[in-house]
Amino acid sequence: MPETISITVETIIHSTLEKAWQCWTDPAHITQWCFASDDWHAPSATNDLRSGGSFTTRMEARDGSFGFDFGGVYDVVIPLERIAYTMDDGRRVQIDFLPEADHVRVIERFDAETENSPEMQQAGWQAILDNYRKHVESV
Repeated sequence: MPETISITVETIIHSTLEKAWQCWTDPAHITQWCFASDDWHAPSATNDLRSGGSFTTRMEARDGSFGFDFGGVYDVVIPLERIAYTMDDGRRVQIDFLPEADHVRVIERFDAETENSPEMQQAGWQAILDNYRKHVESV
């Protein structure tokens, strides 16, 4: 069995911890940022934010050519601090919210899949995280 590769992306958000958390967890906000480029969007999201709860975000190309559901089940939810979940394909993700001086550092670690290169996956997840930062800082 091949060794799992872990990938880390992070961003610094000039916001309060409470606003950063709300924008990450509220479906009304998730649909505003959870996509990697402007030719994609997230038309719907559900979120049962508790250990054992599940979430799904629908991601689609704006031209309707492709779409998929991104989802999983929460393993750990520590409000304003950490979220960990297992994706539908069994890979694990952990997100830490770290308040620092006048900003929040968000660090996301995830198990790589084997279809795309780790570099491509890191770039895609970083692009989504960058959209998240822009959204939080704009509301």
